[in-house]
Amino acid sequence: MKECSLLASQRWLKDLAEGITSHELEALTLHGLLIVEAHKGFIRCKFIVPDCVSDENGNWHVGAMATLIDDVGAAAIYSSVGHVKATLEFNVSYFSTAKIQEEVEIEANVVGDKGRLASVLVEVRRSDNGHLVALGAAADIGLSSIAWFIYPHSKARP
Repeated sequence: MKECSLLASQRWLKDLAEGITSHELEALTLHGLLIVEAHKGFIRCKFIVPDCVSDENGNWHVGAMATLIDDVGAAAIYSSVGHVKATLEFNVSYFSTAKIQEEVEIEANVVGDKGRLASVLVEVRRSDNGHLVALGAAADIGLSSIAWFIYPHSKARP
C-alpha cells in the first residue's frame, strides 16, 4: 500500500498541474511543476514561476503561491495516508518574493498523522541560494469526517 499511495499521490499532483483533475486556474498555478523526490509523507518539487501567475510588480502572486503550497502539501499527506483529505486549517507566512521565471524548490513534509487529521509543513525556497520565500502549514481532515463536523449531532460518526 505504501508504494501504491506514493505513486497515486504523484499522479494526482501531476494531473492537477496538467489540468486533468483540476480547474483551469489551478492548472495555471501549477503549470510546469516537477516532482524531483518523493517518499511516504515527503515531496520535493522544482518550479519555474510562469508569467501567468505574476502580480503587477512581476513577482509570483501570493494567491498562486498559496494554491501551490496547499496542493503540494495535500499530495504529501496523500502519499502518507493513501487518500486526499480536505484542508481544514491553512496558514502561509511570506518571507520574500520570487520573480517570474525564477526557479524555486518546494518541500512538503508530513509532521503529524492522527488518523482523521494530518498536518504538513511546506517550505518554498529559491533554488539558487536556498533563501526562504514562504512557509506553509496545513491541517487536513479525512473527507468522511467533514459531515460530522458540519452536523455534529448526526449519528453517523467517523
